[in-house]
Amino acid sequence: MVATPVGNLADISQRALDALRTADAILCEDTRVTTKLLRHYGISNQLFPLHDHNEQDRIPALIERLQQGQCLALVSDAGTPIVSDPGYRLVRAAQAENIAITSLPGANAAVTALTLSGLPPIPFMFLGFPPRGEARRHSFTALRAAEQAGLAATLIWYESPHRLLETLKTQQQVFGSDRPAAVGRELTKHFEEMIRGSLAELIAHFEETAPRGEITLLLGPPAADDTGAQELDQALQDALKTHSVKDAAALIAGIVNLPKRTVYNRALELARQKKGG
Repeated sequence: MVATPVGNLADISQRALDALRTADAILCEDTRVTTKLLRHYGISNQLFPLHDHNEQDRIPALIERLQQGQCLALVSDAGTPIVSDPGYRLVRAAQAENIAITSLPGANAAVTALTLSGLPPIPFMFLGFPPRGEARRHSFTALRAAEQAGLAATLIWYESPHRLLETLKTQQQVFGSDRPAAVGRELTKHFEEMIRGSLAELIAHFEETAPRGEITLLLGPPAADDTGAQELDQALQDALKTHSVKDAAALIAGIVNLPKRTVYNRALELARQKKGG
């Protein structure tokens, strides 16, 4: 697995270039994109497309080539392979056949954005691209529920520029207007930009200035004085005085508008703590 630049073509290691030159073939997400990189460095090698639509079908032939002793280099269009890119199924198949695999580290947009965001770097959670439509709200609501159960991490997504505003507005509804956030765009390129502020401020900015380019979206963890987790625990503890775990969870889930399974798991934990105490 060979990491390639996320924007600036200079962001690639000598080890990665050597691997691309010497591999028996290069598996790439889009041959047009990878060809530009290879031409820039004067590399000529055989390219085979490997993307979401053909990966599963190509695995048997690729595994056979690897078992014959060939060396294949896997790249994505930008950044570290498999991180929101194709290749995971091939790597799993190769591991199942005990084929040697290594990863040549390099650029990654999520980590680059994290270091520039000014948001707490540890812990962080990378979540790929947000779902579309109503599934996006459900996804964010589940994350907010996890925060109310104790999760405190900087959350990171990739997003397309034409969906960014809608995503920010959904986050505002779920996480609150004052939640700290950041948007990185065109990272490592000439017009690199990192916009920081509350969700409300970011929405105002992008309503005035339409987002363009590759987008990385970051959401800071809840504030130290966020009372969501304490309020959930108190409500569950009160309900558990007169209800079973199942009934208490169902009752409180309806009140706080959180997924029943999340509330049930927390109620179960509180009941265990009370019994153990």
